[in-house]
Amino acid sequence: MKAAGLASLAQPPLPEPAALSRLRECFYAEAGVRLGEGKAEFVRWRLSARLRALGLESFMDYAARVTMDTAERKKMVEALLVHETCFFREPAQFTWLERELFPRWRQDSRRRSRHVRAWSAACSTGQEPYTLAMVLLANLPAEEGWSVEVLGTDLSGDALSRAEAAMWPLEKASEIPTAYLHRFMLRGTGPAEGWIRAGPQLRSVVRFQTLNLLRAEDTAPGTFDLVLCRNVLIYFDAASSARAMRGLVRNLAPEGLLLLGHAEGLHGLRGLRGVHSSIYTRAPEAPAP
Repeated sequence: MKAAGLASLAQPPLPEPAALSRLRECFYAEAGVRLGEGKAEFVRWRLSARLRALGLESFMDYAARVTMDTAERKKMVEALLVHETCFFREPAQFTWLERELFPRWRQDSRRRSRHVRAWSAACSTGQEPYTLAMVLLANLPAEEGWSVEVLGTDLSGDALSRAEAAMWPLEKASEIPTAYLHRFMLRGTGPAEGWIRAGPQLRSVVRFQTLNLLRAEDTAPGTFDLVLCRNVLIYFDAASSARAMRGLVRNLAPEGLLLLGHAEGLHGLRGLRGVHSSIYTRAPEAPAP
């Protein structure tokens, strides 16, 4: 019995070159990300469980299955996606929002709407949309008539389920400034000891939906004052990056701001101007892309 159990957990051989090529192209078509040529071990590590679940012995068989089976193709994408995020990533950007942008919005509140919408694209397990919610709620007080709405989107349904649960290991608390941590986060007790959870005020203003960033240009989630997309475009090729950027900017309000990661650029998209480090807005009289 033990020998059979160990055999059932054995990894399949490395993907054959033809199988790896088919899986790479399928993943690119679905997620816009090209797996490098040297990713055979990564693919075996991430997809071995799917082969075992389907009773398949080779990646050629799995590639054939993925080609025909839409549901399995989604499971393949889930398995191959890398989820890397944290609270208050790119902290200088949030400092600028707190010190420069939000005071200006409050001074200009007679002209602009006091309902603020923010979108965290490719939000993974939710740390960035909850970060946005914290800084918005803290700096735009409800008692002054401000209201906040934050949308987090991702291609991965598994990641979004974790984001909606709004629970993270206790060590993640070190990423959150103390004032925000004490105001907005709960520390788990009993069965939840060793975890933190977003408090009810945060959870009430954040919602999530599945969205493929490559299709955001056609399936617009709305118009937003802040659009945040970090360390996603670096995984795309030029064509996918340009397509994703058009979708991000199309959903930007006329005076809205786009916040990117420091390693990412505008990928040839015109009509934007920089206002701070990796923060952009529409240039005057620039039309939507």
